[in-house]
Amino acid sequence: MSLEIPEEAGVILLPECTVFPHGALPLHIFEERYRTMLNDALEGDCLFCVGNLVSEEEPSDLAGCVAPVGTIGLIRSSRELPDGRSHLILHGIYRVHFVKWLEPWPYPRARIAPVVTEELPPDERPLFLARLHKTLALVLENFEPAVRSKLQELIDKAAEPEIITDIVAQQFVHDPDVRQILLAEPSLKERITAICDYLRSEMPGAN
Repeated sequence: MSLEIPEEAGVILLPECTVFPHGALPLHIFEERYRTMLNDALEGDCLFCVGNLVSEEEPSDLAGCVAPVGTIGLIRSSRELPDGRSHLILHGIYRVHFVKWLEPWPYPRARIAPVVTEELPPDERPLFLARLHKTLALVLENFEPAVRSKLQELIDKAAEPEIITDIVAQQFVHDPDVRQILLAEPSLKERITAICDYLRSEMPGAN
């Protein structure tokens, strides 16, 4: 997907919450500030970011309580309820650095910059892809055949290592700290290594 990333965007702040590029995040918008943010996004480019709140929110020091890397996403669907709340699906697009938090705004807003991924060296690509697929095959053994088939189909449709890695992280990595580490890691080699180590550690009998 090719979208022009804005220099600034609204940010929803959620504890222990990450969404990876190519992943989907269902959201229930009820706070007044985020209703305003959603309306602004829907009237504009339909984009806003998700920021992982790592400590109690401090409006005067968002850089100190929000993880420095988040995700900008595209609103895929949005349904407003009679009382003004909304249900929506946000589709992750790109990793972004929160370069500077802007104020005053009625909702959190930041100047952002895309995180550039360090690709796999061509000579190491087959090795790391093979390791990822082998680990994933072991994980899928624990699922029912119908579920395993659908998950494998989803992985098979992803042609690029970065997309495969993000899909696997979105679907199979549940520890919020590990998810944030994977989101912030610029090196694709390190992402694959961390994912494989995590998935193997979570397998029955690993500990």
